[in-house]
Amino acid sequence: MNKTPLSALGAPSPSRGRLSANAASAEAASEPGDIAALARGGRTNVFGFVLRLSATAPFLFIAGRLYGAAALGRFASALVAVELAALVCTLGQKRGLAQRLSQATSHPTGIVADALVLGTVLSMLGTLLLVAVPGIMFPHGGFSAWDLALPAAILPSTLGDLGLAALAYRYDVATTVRTRSVIEPWTQSIIAGLAWFVVPEGGLAIAYIAAKLVAGLWALGVLTRSYGWPARWAPHPARIARLAMLTAPLAVADAVEWGTRKLDIFILRFFVSDTVVGIYYVAQQVATLPQKLKTSFEPILGPVITRNLAEGNRRAIARQVSQVGFWITAAQAGIALALGIPAAAVLAAIGPRFSSGALALDFLLAAEVVAATAVVSEAALIYIAPLRNVVVSLATILLQAALTLAGMAVDHGMALDDTARGASAAGALLVTLAVASRVKRDVLARRLGERVTNWRWPLFWAAAPAGVVGWAAVRFLPSWAQLALGVPAILGMYGWVIWCRGFGPEDRLLFRLGSMPAPENHP
Repeated sequence: MNKTPLSALGAPSPSRGRLSANAASAEAASEPGDIAALARGGRTNVFGFVLRLSATAPFLFIAGRLYGAAALGRFASALVAVELAALVCTLGQKRGLAQRLSQATSHPTGIVADALVLGTVLSMLGTLLLVAVPGIMFPHGGFSAWDLALPAAILPSTLGDLGLAALAYRYDVATTVRTRSVIEPWTQSIIAGLAWFVVPEGGLAIAYIAAKLVAGLWALGVLTRSYGWPARWAPHPARIARLAMLTAPLAVADAVEWGTRKLDIFILRFFVSDTVVGIYYVAQQVATLPQKLKTSFEPILGPVITRNLAEGNRRAIARQVSQVGFWITAAQAGIALALGIPAAAVLAAIGPRFSSGALALDFLLAAEVVAATAVVSEAALIYIAPLRNVVVSLATILLQAALTLAGMAVDHGMALDDTARGASAAGALLVTLAVASRVKRDVLARRLGERVTNWRWPLFWAAAPAGVVGWAAVRFLPSWAQLALGVPAILGMYGWVIWCRGFGPEDRLLFRLGSMPAPENHP
């Protein structure tokens, strides 16, 4: 593989007419294989989404029915701090590992070991900080000793994420699906149900810690079998420090991307009760189920992009980003219609009190659809224009904060209730992600010198009849039938139209059987 440094690839791409014969030949040969690899990874993750949905729904039902909205609100407030700490402790290495492994001159186990050592050190520091200052997790107080143990999940979460990122570089997406879609959510659901009968005041915290621990150990076990133990490697403080400096820009991008998903809850918890935070948290969990579709493409998209960057094949990157963006948008639009039209019935299944979050759920689902462009564009920007990407991401989160606070002020001035404030926070997220998607897409297109888009008119043609079916279901069916009959009918209508009118031969690669290839430099 070409070991050209990625920093040397930041200049504008040559015109198509200037491509050498060798480069053009490599481009023609690599693009179909890349699209096929992305399709296989995406197919695995679509299956993983179905598994994750089947495992996450029981947890939300158990948490809503047994523990209640107030307990969920305190739990959600704490998770904002715990999950941010776990993300920061990876220091951008979930995506940075693909870049370093693609340029590796030493044995890959040493690179992975350095990442794990850095993650361990940072996780210990993050855990100590949250335990020492619990107010970061619980601004309203009222936490139990079990709740205070939540930071114990940071270390296994960090190491598990890094292990899965290293496996994804070798196109082992199946382990990510098993870990995130089966092991982790089912462990959390089962432990939450059992713990309520023993320690109801700490059941949610115990379930979360247990799920992260089991998932982390599983991921590290598979990592060891795949890569083996480090050969002729020893940790060195100077090398680890250089690694931290190298991955810091990616860490900022990751933190900002994560922040746009959690800033709403972070701000809300200062303006509303724990009960309303709990209702909003459930709506957010339902809405972010389709988010897993786009984030799960990142492990397979990263290695493909870094390889094409090393080869100078920018046209292929634009094509791959557009292709994956369309797949994600098509899938998320269908899910958003199916869950958003009967939103009140969906949330009422968790508990009658939760149906008041229906408008917030609609906004959050729409936000996930418009965010697809930003996510796939950022998957390339973090390698092509990392500093520009960080600037745009920081501007994004500042815009979201301003819009959310403005919404809180307007709601207060109009004397609206706390539920309206939740909808305002979700609406602010929708507007913010729409702006971010447009800006990041335009930045990427300029840097690549190619058109980048995930929009196709068949998305509208499929959404229109699906919307009519959904309206009829809500208008004429009771809540239980909206879920049992309406949701499948909406998905069926949307899927049929998008398959017939929107999917071409390359799109249908997503549904063909096949094995995942190994990268060219697989040792």
